[in-house]
Amino acid sequence: MTSAFDEMGEQASPRPAYTGVAAWLAETPAAALSAKLDEAELIFRRTGITFAVYTEGGDPERLIPFDIIPRVLDAREWSVLERGLAQRVRALNAFIADVYGPQEFVRSGKIPAPLVLHNPGFAAEMVGLRVPAGVYTHIAGIDMVRVGPDEFYVLEDNCRTPSGVSYMLENREATMRLFPDLIRRHRIRPVSHYPEELLGTLRSVAPPAASDNPTVVLLTPGSYNSAYYEHSFLADEMGVELVEGVDLMVEDLVVYMRTTRGRQRVDVIYRRIDDAFLDPLAFRPDSALGVPGLMAAYRAGNVTLANAVGAGIADDKAVYTYVPEMVRFFLGEEPILKNVPTYRCSEADERAHVLDRLHELVVKDVHGSGGYGMLVGPHATKAERAAFAEKIKATPDRYIAQPTLSLSTCPTFVDNGIAPRHVDLRPFVLSGRDIKIVPGGLTRVALREGSLVVNSSQGGGTKDTWVLDG
Repeated sequence: MTSAFDEMGEQASPRPAYTGVAAWLAETPAAALSAKLDEAELIFRRTGITFAVYTEGGDPERLIPFDIIPRVLDAREWSVLERGLAQRVRALNAFIADVYGPQEFVRSGKIPAPLVLHNPGFAAEMVGLRVPAGVYTHIAGIDMVRVGPDEFYVLEDNCRTPSGVSYMLENREATMRLFPDLIRRHRIRPVSHYPEELLGTLRSVAPPAASDNPTVVLLTPGSYNSAYYEHSFLADEMGVELVEGVDLMVEDLVVYMRTTRGRQRVDVIYRRIDDAFLDPLAFRPDSALGVPGLMAAYRAGNVTLANAVGAGIADDKAVYTYVPEMVRFFLGEEPILKNVPTYRCSEADERAHVLDRLHELVVKDVHGSGGYGMLVGPHATKAERAAFAEKIKATPDRYIAQPTLSLSTCPTFVDNGIAPRHVDLRPFVLSGRDIKIVPGGLTRVALREGSLVVNSSQGGGTKDTWVLDG
């Protein structure tokens, strides 16, 4: 693996975007940074910003590590990303609309029909259902990596229920409290307006029969969900009700919320519950999280669900490989953002290549998430690679493989001082009547030396992400 691109560059001669940060690091003693790190932890602990890991036993609640050194992008870099993100999400929405409509992309042979129609993310209940503005993924999180000065790649698309935006907002708030002087040295584009933009996006896709001031609620599975902090945070920031399934009811194909003042009609539901649990009459009959009759109200056009049922078909890592062709097919444009080169293990020639080069590749389960169900070939033992090879041979459709990219690094404050650590970026794209993207996104950082796994459930942390103005 080649040496990683350092986004700051040498501290003595930093890249232009990092000039101010490099000077600040040079003049700030390590002891002062360490004290600020302790202060940051106290801020997050008092705020209650936690996430849950259910696979390790014991108390699942823990703080996501926050690195106090911001990541910086300049205006030119962000301009390219912003245009590419908007293009990509437009194509993804067009694809999902086509999947549940005329299926022209499938019929044209651009994508194998079984990959779509037999996909676990395909929701037959959505076929023929027209949604407001033709938008299916209202909130998309597009995971990106950088390997060079002008080389950004999309790693995966999150079109179902992407999380992490609350950490983007809280990271900025923490940086402003910890380092006001550093903030004042820079012209940084704000992110605090995200909740306002989110609420505007949700209201813009209310059903036609809704009032001029449609009622929006955020539907959560409850306080035991790993992202519950984010659910409550966003509801509070938007000024909307945070509800659980028992708080809603359907009568005459209309959704109502139970309140102390009686029932109130609901027009838009920002749901953070997976498809299978949304409505026990349409999906899992044992679900106690959903709302009986919700799908019937949805199909009748009396409520909007964001994101739409079935939008998760675009999260599939095999479907991801066809997104550049979606851009060409639906938009008639060349993709601005590139995919990571990807091998489909479902195809015999590509599978043979993957099995022969397992020591060089990262292999992923097409339905996996959170960094689980994957093999990082260069860091795996011979026995681990052999075991994974058998999995690929047994169910090749479940896997894709990619080269082990040398992800860019950013300066990070760790136990032994300031050191480079690998990062990715999750910008959040809002799609309603218009597309809105707040500048930056959530930077995740692999805090373990040499690690490429940035997920918080596997030891990763987060950084404030700055986009400079001008």
